[in-house]
Amino acid sequence: MNNNLKMISILVIGILTGISASILYTPKNEIASEDSAKAKPSYWVAPMNPNYRSDKPGKSPMGMDLIPVYEDGTDSTDFGPGAVKISPAVINKLGMRTSVATFGTLQTSIKTVGYVQYDQDQLIHINPRVEGWIEELYVKASGDPVIKGQPIYSIYSPALVNAQEEMLLALNRNDQRLITASEARLKALLIPSEEIKALRKNRIVKQNITFYADQSGVIDNLNVREGSFVKPGMTMFSIGSLTQVWVEAEVFERQANMVKVGQEVEMKLDYLPGQSWQGKVDYVYPALDSKTRTLKVRLRFDNTNAALKPNMFAQVSIKTRSDEDVLLLPREAVIRTGNSDRVVLALGEGKYKSVAVTLGRFDDDKIQIKSGLYDGDVVVSSAQFLLDSESNKTSDLKRMRAPDDEQENIQAITPETAWVEAKVNSLMAAHRMINVDHQAVSEWEWPQMTMDFIVDDSVDFSVFTVGAVLHIELEKTSDGLVKVVNIHNPKATDDVSNTTHQADHSGMEMGE
Repeated sequence: MNNNLKMISILVIGILTGISASILYTPKNEIASEDSAKAKPSYWVAPMNPNYRSDKPGKSPMGMDLIPVYEDGTDSTDFGPGAVKISPAVINKLGMRTSVATFGTLQTSIKTVGYVQYDQDQLIHINPRVEGWIEELYVKASGDPVIKGQPIYSIYSPALVNAQEEMLLALNRNDQRLITASEARLKALLIPSEEIKALRKNRIVKQNITFYADQSGVIDNLNVREGSFVKPGMTMFSIGSLTQVWVEAEVFERQANMVKVGQEVEMKLDYLPGQSWQGKVDYVYPALDSKTRTLKVRLRFDNTNAALKPNMFAQVSIKTRSDEDVLLLPREAVIRTGNSDRVVLALGEGKYKSVAVTLGRFDDDKIQIKSGLYDGDVVVSSAQFLLDSESNKTSDLKRMRAPDDEQENIQAITPETAWVEAKVNSLMAAHRMINVDHQAVSEWEWPQMTMDFIVDDSVDFSVFTVGAVLHIELEKTSDGLVKVVNIHNPKATDDVSNTTHQADHSGMEMGE
């Protein structure tokens, strides 16, 4: 008997222990579900404007569902107003891609144009130091090539004749001081050293003195001919070297602080397709042009094959680089509008939120994020909703919200066609496109806005006129575009109805 009582007592204790354990170890998610069911929203806010509040559910001024905010300060998405949760089915349909905000350096290419010029460091001007007449000119036209040491012209000048005679007088007197002075005068008048040596040796005064090229190059700005009278200060011609050339380009004022001496430059010419030249920034001019508000930049290029000619038009790309690491994102990840710039932040577990960012510099692929994101944040960089229409720039991604039951059949949720009233603003007949102001499309959760649409070939384009108010049927295509596939003119229907009514009324009067 005692043994039976003990067994019963042990059994009762075990049952009570199991019940207590089941209460104490109730799953947290079940408790949270019960608490959520009991919780009541304190108010509702607009997804795109948290300052807009309402004491009951409804629509925001933009036509979007208001989001509940609970007493604990969190909303239905646990990430603040505007956050949404998207089902995997919707994510797969959109083909969504993400990118990570990381620190790096910007490599911007400033693309501009310029003109090829002589290297001014290797451009010499030929000026006479005495009056005289050009007896013989060995270069005949601008562009003629010359080689260093080649004769370029001979001149008759009384001043040169007198200087030679003074040298002979000094030599005959064997006065060393006078010889040194007369020789210095001949050198100052640029008489070649060979002519001076011949004078000392032969003791013969030459009426015509020949001058030679100081460097190889080409003749530029030939201003004299044989028999021309020249005098000091006159530029007879110039000799320019083409082993290197300058290219003077201009950059906009906002790009001025990005250009530094020594930066690499790539140049292309239209008349030589497929070829490019590599050079460097040689000099950045200190002042902007007061009229064009541009900064002139001098670039230097090697020209060993003489393919680059002065005054050629060139396309240049200056490769700049930021001085420090900055937070970067792909340019395609940023939604840019006239009033604000935003990105779609991936919060994890299928949750997303549109956040405002402040932008900085950018290059061909990346853009600097000054504020709004942190290193390692994940953002959406590609999704169909960004391409559907201009309304996405002001939406809170509500169209991406999955249904509560996570249905896989997206087509049943979002109809492919919808009718809407629209006013025609302008026509682009050559492209079969129209610009309209349309009313809100409730089926697609589009607000009222202005958009461009392609008109299907099956629709008579001549029906559209500027200012006309029509009912148009829109269809979403498989490639993400929206086009007009049908139209209805309510005014034409009213006219037909009025005409019929007038005819009936007229017939009634005749019958009477």
